[in-house]
Amino acid sequence: MRQFLLLMVLFGQFSVAISQISVVVPRSPNAADAAVADRKMWTSFGNPANFAFAKSLEAGIEYQNRFMLKELAFRSANFVLPTQLVNIAAQASYFGYAQYNEILAGIGFSRNFSDKFSIGVQFDYLSAFFAAQNQYRGALFPQVGLNFQLSKNIHLGFSTFNPFQTNIRSEYSEKRIPSVFSLGADFYFSPDVVARLQGDKEISSNFRFAAGVEYTMLNTLTLKVGAQYLQYIIPDIGFGVKFSNFSFTLNGEMHPALGLVTAAALKYRFL
Repeated sequence: MRQFLLLMVLFGQFSVAISQISVVVPRSPNAADAAVADRKMWTSFGNPANFAFAKSLEAGIEYQNRFMLKELAFRSANFVLPTQLVNIAAQASYFGYAQYNEILAGIGFSRNFSDKFSIGVQFDYLSAFFAAQNQYRGALFPQVGLNFQLSKNIHLGFSTFNPFQTNIRSEYSEKRIPSVFSLGADFYFSPDVVARLQGDKEISSNFRFAAGVEYTMLNTLTLKVGAQYLQYIIPDIGFGVKFSNFSFTLNGEMHPALGLVTAAALKYRFL
C-alpha cells in the first residue's frame, strides 16, 4: 500500500511538471522532444502530418522509462502504409501497471501535396483502468496536423492533440485528457545539420519551449543535443544509428527535480 501511495504522489508531481506534453503521449526520440516539424522520423502520436512523407512501409517500437520507475513506462508500437492517395498509420501505446494503466490507440490518414505541405488527421481512443469500478472507461478524440515547407531549408509544423477538450467520464469520477497545441520549425543548415525549435501549450498549463541540434555523420550516426524549459531547464542528449533497413535512437534527459527520463525507438523500413 505504501508503494502504491508513493507512486501516486510521484505520478501527480510528474503530471504537473510535464503536463504540456501530455503523460498520455510518449515522448519522441528527437532532441529535446522537438518533433512537430520533423519529416524524416515520425513518432507515435506526434504530428499526424509527418508520416505523409514515408515512401515505404515502416514499422517500429518505442520504449520510454520515466525516473527509473517501471510503473511510469511507455511501450508503443506503430506502422505506416503508403498508398497512392493517402498514407495510413496505426499506433498503440500502453502506460502504467496492474493497478492503474492507460491504453491509447489511433489510426491516422495523411496526404503529401508535392512535398510543399502535408495534412494529417488521426482518430485516437484512450481507455483508462479505474480500480474503483474495476473496469476500463474511454473516450474518442482527434489529432490534426500540418507540415509546411517555408523554403528548401525551413520546415514548419503544427499539431493539436485533443483540441475539443474531451474527457473520460465514469459514474464517480472524471479523468481530464490534456489538450495540447504545438508549433515548431526545423532549420537545415546542411543535409547533415538540423536545428529544431518548438513551443507547446496545454490549455490550462504554462508554455513549454524546446530547442535541439542534430548532426549526422556519413548518413549512419546522428548525435543529438538539446534542452527544454518547463519550470526548469531540462538538458537532453542522445544518438541515432542506421544499419541496413533498421534505425535505432536513444535519448536521455535529466529533470533537476524528478530525475532521468530515457526514450528508445527501433524502426524497420520495408524497401
